[in-house]
Amino acid sequence: MSLGTKGPIVCEFNRRSVILSDAGLPNKTVWLLIRRTLGDDPQYSYFISNASSSTRLKTLLRISGLRWAIEQCFEETKSELGMDHYEVRKYPGCHHHIITCMLAHFFLWHLKIRLEKKSTVYCAVAA
Repeated sequence: MSLGTKGPIVCEFNRRSVILSDAGLPNKTVWLLIRRTLGDDPQYSYFISNASSSTRLKTLLRISGLRWAIEQCFEETKSELGMDHYEVRKYPGCHHHIITCMLAHFFLWHLKIRLEKKSTVYCAVAA
């Protein structure tokens, strides 16, 4: 069970070992993680993981849940801090801009918690 924006989401998980192919030939063995929501209209989600064969299902589930938090962080950083407004030509400049925006997001998130405000804190990043 996980907590969504509309309340708790109750899911059932399963995993299968599958072999990926490359040009019609077997290439690599990976985990296929399958999530199904319970209820009248079940929805399915699929994830591929290259975790080792000794990885427990509980560990795979915990790590797959982190994906949402990472995507949420990127979305908030793009919309609130201008992470998507950069004009750089080389990787070090782009990397520096992304790291700076993510650190600013982390700082504002902690500031928001400290001040116990429920409104979003906005900040303009100088180019």
